[in-house]
Amino acid sequence: MNTLLKRLTEASGVSGCEESVRDIIIEEIKPLCDTLKIDKMGNLIAFKRGSSEKRKKVMVGAHMDEVGFMIKSIDDNGALKFMTAGSIDRRVLIGKRVLVGKERIPGAIAYKAVHNQRGEYETLPKVEQLSIDIGCSEKKEAEKFVSVGDYAVFATNYEERGDILKGKAFDDRFGCYAIIELFKTKHKHDLYGAFFVQEEVGLRGSAPSAVSIEPDYAIVLEGTSAADMPHEKDEADFPQMQKGVVVTISDRTFFANRDFLSLVKKTAKDNKIKMQFKQPQIGGTDAGMIHVANGGIQTMVFAVPSRYIHSPVCFASKSDLNGMIELAKKTINSLK
Repeated sequence: MNTLLKRLTEASGVSGCEESVRDIIIEEIKPLCDTLKIDKMGNLIAFKRGSSEKRKKVMVGAHMDEVGFMIKSIDDNGALKFMTAGSIDRRVLIGKRVLVGKERIPGAIAYKAVHNQRGEYETLPKVEQLSIDIGCSEKKEAEKFVSVGDYAVFATNYEERGDILKGKAFDDRFGCYAIIELFKTKHKHDLYGAFFVQEEVGLRGSAPSAVSIEPDYAIVLEGTSAADMPHEKDEADFPQMQKGVVVTISDRTFFANRDFLSLVKKTAKDNKIKMQFKQPQIGGTDAGMIHVANGGIQTMVFAVPSRYIHSPVCFASKSDLNGMIELAKKTINSLK
C-alpha cells in the first residue's frame, strides 16, 4: 500500500479549502527542497537548485484541490443544502457518502425514497432538490456540527489491487504525488514544484505562480479522463488505462508548443516510455493559464488516465502514474 497516495487522496481539499492537502505536501517535500513558501492565494512553491552551470528554471505544477461541495444553508429539519464546487455529474450523487467540515462529519447525499416519488422516477433531480443528511432532525442540532460555508467531500477509501488503484481525487493528487517524487532526485535545472489552489473552479491559482516564478519551461502533471469503459459505438475509446502517460496536444484552453512536444516525443521514444495522446481535445488544465503568462511559457501537460474522474470512485493504473513521473524526469534533464 502506498501510504502517501492514500493520505493525499483521502484528504479533504475542495477548491478554496486545500489546507489539509497542503499540510501533507509540506511534511513530505520540506526535507527534499532548498526553499518553501506559500503565496497569498495559498499556492505552495518548493524550490530545488539544479546542478548545471547553465541551468534553466523549470516549473512542474499540479493542483491540490478536488471537486466537492459547499454548505449554503441548513433547513429547519436539519438537512444541509449545498452547492457544487467544480464540475460534478449530478447523476452520481444520490446516496453517496460524504464527509462534512473540518471535523469530517459523516453524512449522505439524500433524496426522497423511490416509493414517494409518484411519477418522478424518470426525472433527474436538480442539485437544489438534494440535501446532505448527517442524522439530525432539527436545525439547532445540525448547527452543533456544521456551519454554512463548510465544505464536504466524497467519503472514499484508497485501495490497491496489483497495478490497479481505486480512490477519489486522482485529479489531481496524482500530480501532487508526482512532484514530490521528482524532488527526491537531483536535476541539472532549477526545479520549482508548484502546488496550485482552485483549479477546478477556473484555473485560478496557476497564473500567479507562473508570474512569480517566471519559468523558462513548465510541465503540468494531471489526472485525465480515461475512455476505456462501456460507451456508445461513435464515442472515443482513448486514452486508456495501462497504455501509458497521456500527453496533451491541445484542449479548450491550451495548444502545446511544437518544439517542446517534439522533445517530449523523442524523450519518450529514447527511454521506451509508453505514451499516448489525449483525445478528444476537451477539458482544460492549469496549462491554459501558464502558457500565456509572462509573454508566453513553453508548456506541456502529462496526465494519468483515470476512469470516472470527478466522481466518488476513480480507477487508474500504477504503471501509468510511474510512467508520468519517469517522462517528466527524463524531459526535465533533456531540456537545453
